[in-house]
Amino acid sequence: MCGIIGIQARGPVNQAIYDGLTVVQHRGQDAAGILTSDGNRVYLRKDNGLVRDVFHTRHMIALKGNLGIGHARYPTAGCDSPAEAQPFYVNSPHGLALAHNGNLTNAEDLQQELFREDLRHINTDSDSEILLNVLAHELHAAGGLRLSPDDIFRAVAAVHRRCRGAYAVVAMIVGFGILAFRDPFGIRPVVYGKRETDKGPEHMVASESVALDVVGFDLVRDIAPGEALFIDLAGNVHSKQCAENPRHSPCIFEFVYMARPDSIIDGIAVHKTRLRMGEKLARKLQREWPDHDIDVVIPVPDTSRTSALQMAYELRLKYREGFIKNRYIGRTFIMPGQEQRRKSVRQKLNAIELEFKGKNVLLVDDSIVRGTTSMQIIQMARDAGARKVYFASAAPPVRYPNVYGIDMPSVHELVATGRNDEQIAREIGADRLIYQDLPDLLAAAREGNRAITEFDASCFNGEYITGDVNQAYLDRVEQIRADGVRKVRASNELSGTELHTYSQ
Repeated sequence: MCGIIGIQARGPVNQAIYDGLTVVQHRGQDAAGILTSDGNRVYLRKDNGLVRDVFHTRHMIALKGNLGIGHARYPTAGCDSPAEAQPFYVNSPHGLALAHNGNLTNAEDLQQELFREDLRHINTDSDSEILLNVLAHELHAAGGLRLSPDDIFRAVAAVHRRCRGAYAVVAMIVGFGILAFRDPFGIRPVVYGKRETDKGPEHMVASESVALDVVGFDLVRDIAPGEALFIDLAGNVHSKQCAENPRHSPCIFEFVYMARPDSIIDGIAVHKTRLRMGEKLARKLQREWPDHDIDVVIPVPDTSRTSALQMAYELRLKYREGFIKNRYIGRTFIMPGQEQRRKSVRQKLNAIELEFKGKNVLLVDDSIVRGTTSMQIIQMARDAGARKVYFASAAPPVRYPNVYGIDMPSVHELVATGRNDEQIAREIGADRLIYQDLPDLLAAAREGNRAITEFDASCFNGEYITGDVNQAYLDRVEQIRADGVRKVRASNELSGTELHTYSQ
């Protein structure tokens, strides 16, 4: 999962892209990059780190032009090295740059195909570089010196035929404009916005609507599954459905954890979805444990606050903030290694003893993935004097790897794999554990947009909607993403990204 942004404007776009990236920083804290163009040259700055650390005044000054794309990277399969920060750039055809959110499930086959048939060399382990080269090849085949919108849409249609998996893409074609497109299942989100200026309309695409809000763009709509949207240099917007059989199946985990609560994705308000998740979970608790002895409901900040507040309201219990969060520690779930995640939990949270001492506490979190964070938070509650600690997950048990761009591919890292609820409770140290039911989770999201009839819930039910994921593939991904393997590979990679001759 990553954050992507693209802007076509009447003036410099560097600051707007920077501001937008800070708003989607929650989608990736591993690396960041911005590429701009003044119509003749491209200017690129990318490196490992948070947006605020990657870009300094000298970099911002050098990012010239009214056209640009940006990326906040989250490490997924084959994507750990600082050299793999995005956007990626190739100089043919025309000069093409790409930023990608998601994960290709046929990347290995595509890489061999690119070398053997398209005569293109892939220099990293990133599937985003593969996607860039597939698009570059198809653009070259679709048009000549001049590219029309129809040429571009033919190229995107060819990308859909060749690529499998999840991909929300923003690309820049130097001298032509900004291109955005989404995989035929619409697994990863991308929205389109517009604002009027004295000089004419300006256009923006981003992973979440909140990025549009902060930069001053109005949300127009989501880009549909399989659709491509092209914004030319004059500010004209062209769009076309480029997939043969699009099927809208957005990732349900976006609403559980990934997206900001103030975002609207696929017409669904994330905040209201999480309210409904809390309501449904409270009703399940009332059914299964009507004689509970819970004294207080306490959220695990930040994502679970909305669901926890609604649970407390439905259960007619006190809601209290029991943990203080250190704002300078990143989201532990998306940190790149188990050892780092474990260390960061204690640095991130501190318990308020007065809210725990002598009480039976219901802790509410958005989900339980590896169990590392849950285990330590439960122990923190006990250390603060809690008499009993119960734990509620606003999402169902995560039992299967996600292969569409979320960092949980190894089943051995998932605490729910091979365990029932009682065994999981013992593993994380809870006196009792209650999970959301999957039908309730899906209903909570679907109530926001009844036109969506299905969601990708593969990490909960093991059903991979793209239809191309088998056990052999899962075994390969597990080997790539194991924390130990990742450490060895990262230590052998080049550190630094300004080796590219086109970088500024």
